[in-house]
Amino acid sequence: MEAIDPVAQFEAWLAAAEASEPNDPTACCLATSTPDGRPSARMVLLKGVDRAPAPGGFVFYTNLESRKGEELRSNPNAAMCFHWKSLRRSVRVEGATELVSPEEADAYYATRPRGSRIGAWASEQSRPLESRALLEGRVAEFEERFGEGDIPRPETWSGFRLRPSRIEFWRDMPFRLHDRQVFHWTGEAWRTEALYP
Repeated sequence: MEAIDPVAQFEAWLAAAEASEPNDPTACCLATSTPDGRPSARMVLLKGVDRAPAPGGFVFYTNLESRKGEELRSNPNAAMCFHWKSLRRSVRVEGATELVSPEEADAYYATRPRGSRIGAWASEQSRPLESRALLEGRVAEFEERFGEGDIPRPETWSGFRLRPSRIEFWRDMPFRLHDRQVFHWTGEAWRTEALYP
């Protein structure tokens, strides 16, 4: 029997979610940890999935000076949880993160709407904000600075790739006897097993 590639299975489940979820099928909860070991979680949008090189990767972008950016640079281990309510499915991904290349970050940044690129400059993400007016003033400042010209990617804005060491697929089943299949990356191949619900 041919071995199942869990990243390919994830892509198939994501495609089904994109056809059924009303909003943000790529949204997931990203969990990191603070330097003193406390858990920290927030929602992010998945922006890419790689199958090669093995074990693949799950890509998202952020301000590197944000809370999650600083936490990931302090401790690169992270977890993602996708939940697709319309499909009654979820996927958990765990592993270590690494920064994407500057070229990859530039290429994705260039696809963002102009307002989002301005926002990357204007927002000191996760820092205290005295007033909404201050943020709006910073947006206006950078709109004037860049005018109609190119808006380069700020050095403090980039992406992370989570390299999975563990991927778990969960399907809702009657009487809470759910189906759980977990994949472990051995360093050379994926090993799989079923879990009690």
